[in-house]
Amino acid sequence: FRENHALTTCVALLLGMTQEVHSMFNFRGFRWARAMIHAIQEVNNRLDILPNITLGYHIYDTCFTTSKTVEGTLAYLTGQNETMPNFRCSAGAPLVAVIGAGGSTLTIASSRIVGLYYFPEVGYASSCSVLSDKYQFPSFLRTIPNDNHQSLAMAELVRHFGWVWIGTIAADDDYGKYGIKYFKQNVEKSGICIAFSETIPKIFSREKILAVVEAIKESTANIIVVYSSDIDLSPLMEEIANSNITGKTWIASEAWVTSALIAKPEYFSFLGGTIGFGVRRGDIPGLKDFLLDVHPDNAASDDLTIEFWQTAFNCTWPNSTVPYNTDFRINVTGRESGVHPVSDQLCTGKEKLEDIKNTYLDVSELRITYNVYKAVFTVAHALNNLDTCVEGNGPFPKNSCLMYYLKNVKFTTFDNELVKIDDNGDVYASYDIINWQLNETGEISFVKIGIYNDTKDGHEMKIYNNDSIFWNTPTLKSMPKSIKKYFMYLTDARECFPCPDDYCSNTLKNECVLKEVEFLAYDEALGTTLVAVSLFGACIVLSVTIVYRIHRDTAVVKANDRGLSFLIQLSLVITLLTSFLFVGKPKEWSCQIRQVTLALGFSLCLSCILGKTIALLLTYRGSKLNAAEKHDHISMQSFHQKLLVLISMIIEVCICTAYLTCIPPYVYKNMEFQNVKIILECNEGSIEFLCTMFGFDVFLAVLCFITAFIARKLPDNFNEAKFITFGMLVFFIVWISFVPAYLSTRGKFKVVVEIFAILASSFGLLGCIFLPKRYIILLKPERNTEEIISGKATTNDNSAPSTSASCTSEVTNSTLSSMVLDE
Repeated sequence: FRENHALTTCVALLLGMTQEVHSMFNFRGFRWARAMIHAIQEVNNRLDILPNITLGYHIYDTCFTTSKTVEGTLAYLTGQNETMPNFRCSAGAPLVAVIGAGGSTLTIASSRIVGLYYFPEVGYASSCSVLSDKYQFPSFLRTIPNDNHQSLAMAELVRHFGWVWIGTIAADDDYGKYGIKYFKQNVEKSGICIAFSETIPKIFSREKILAVVEAIKESTANIIVVYSSDIDLSPLMEEIANSNITGKTWIASEAWVTSALIAKPEYFSFLGGTIGFGVRRGDIPGLKDFLLDVHPDNAASDDLTIEFWQTAFNCTWPNSTVPYNTDFRINVTGRESGVHPVSDQLCTGKEKLEDIKNTYLDVSELRITYNVYKAVFTVAHALNNLDTCVEGNGPFPKNSCLMYYLKNVKFTTFDNELVKIDDNGDVYASYDIINWQLNETGEISFVKIGIYNDTKDGHEMKIYNNDSIFWNTPTLKSMPKSIKKYFMYLTDARECFPCPDDYCSNTLKNECVLKEVEFLAYDEALGTTLVAVSLFGACIVLSVTIVYRIHRDTAVVKANDRGLSFLIQLSLVITLLTSFLFVGKPKEWSCQIRQVTLALGFSLCLSCILGKTIALLLTYRGSKLNAAEKHDHISMQSFHQKLLVLISMIIEVCICTAYLTCIPPYVYKNMEFQNVKIILECNEGSIEFLCTMFGFDVFLAVLCFITAFIARKLPDNFNEAKFITFGMLVFFIVWISFVPAYLSTRGKFKVVVEIFAILASSFGLLGCIFLPKRYIILLKPERNTEEIISGKATTNDNSAPSTSASCTSEVTNSTLSSMVLDE
């Protein structure tokens, strides 16, 4: 500190020093912290920047978690651990700015808080594009380029090498999601297809990691773009190493392209040849010596230094209260590698940092570290401009605002790089294109093979020499191919190609998207309505059955075989409930039983009706005979009626069995009529068997109509044949109308038409056959007697319909009773 300093101000650094999940000390994060201190000391030692102001600092460990980031931000703003956001309870130096945090998701959390106070925050590693939104983050700036530039650069790289079939993997955070989204938007414009798109879980889940590994294994794509931090990516790479996946070329984002956590020699067999984009690097003068100048004796109250020392040398500092990083203790001396248990050995203080080999002392690839350095000088230059502003000549009449000077800062670094913040708080984008190669010592080296820069006219990308690139292919020099097998190439594999059957092209004709699947679902209004009507009809039939059961010994119920009446009611319940088999997603079993169930239901119904109408026909014929002829007249007993029903059902069952055995129905994806939809429907298999099955029902229906139509002229008070005739007319009208309506519709509406025909015909038969009898049973019980039914008595009630079982006086009572009453 200089003696002439009149004022001390404070900046805060938010970074991840330890990873909370694994309690692992982050040497890279500690290097960032030391780089900030080094930059602050450089500012304080210079006479041309802030000559009368001393910069101080607070360091907060975010542990790479949002909760710790918010906690640290509030602690810095309020000056206390028990935070009260509206109050500053500290007598320390005035606050200036926040530098950090160590990732996009963390910065989003902290910037939302400091933005409420319009308090400056300068990011060094937070590249997510959403942070450029000044409405959400009005006080955020950064010294790392916006990820939109990197996504565009990745897309340009893929196009440059002619790859058209790629996979993508992104971390489940803002950095990964926004970055990969913008990348996809750019490549899809060029007709490049995404083979798979997977997400790395933020909270470790081996099951989800293995699912990503399986997707990589199964895909034919040889190019994989990964947007993730090194910490999030590390578990995936461990599983890939265990799975022995090779032959893939990885495209790395800047967050892991030079990370020692990923760039391990043992990973080179599958990660060799990785190409990625690194932000501009810089060799910071004096940093290596400053990094070596750290010792717990010089920082007795600095817990971070003690923790660093204990972890680096796998020992315990005497009388230290700093807890161990008990999990994932790594021996970083270079002599061994792997996970080691906690050591009980005490630190002597004579350990030498020069002897260790870890990320902390690796200054060969200072990229994010260089951004930390630039972030400190950005704040310093803005403060200097504010401090040197002459009162009355600044942008504000009475007061000054540091944010104004931060947004307009402009300075040149030690290596002549111009740092200038634009209106969105972003800087000029410049990337090195890096290729992973193995050097003579067996370590992975990051070889610069090109550059990508913003220009006034857009951007430019240069690949220096394709021959200098190491490829993860058998020859090591031949560029990998990543194509879909059915692509049709005309000009460098960028012409149109057909989409798979289940896909169609989007409106831009640059991507195959999954077709919409259409079927009549239960949860849509039409399906729900039809099912409700079906249930309502079944309930009505059951109510009729209950009435018949209660009044089973009355004349109307016993007339013309009450057993057949119960069978008709059962068949109507079956036909009404078959609607459920037509609604919902078609399955193999539902396709096979729905038409068969409907045919059997109608066969039972119509054969029972036929038994009734034949009995009425014979009664009508008997009424026309004289006394001598009646002696030889054939009547139809209840046994004969049931035998007719049994024979009819056996015939129908045989037809249905042959149908299901020979050529059964199956689920069919109909894509003939619409290009953008798959109509999921049932293919009825053999049309011949289907027509035979329902043709037998039509045959029964015709017989029912003919016999009922002839018997309608029975001169009775109640003639059931008339109502059966009306019921059969309704049945024929419905199904004759069904045929043209069914053939003229497509998709799920074909099913709707068939369900409507089923319901209409079932309700028609129900109303015409049972409604008149129910009327007599419930509303005219005085007519429900054997005397009136048998014709022994008459009624003067003209409002009631005739009973169905009586004949005229020309038929003897004994004959009538034996013919029509179910004794």
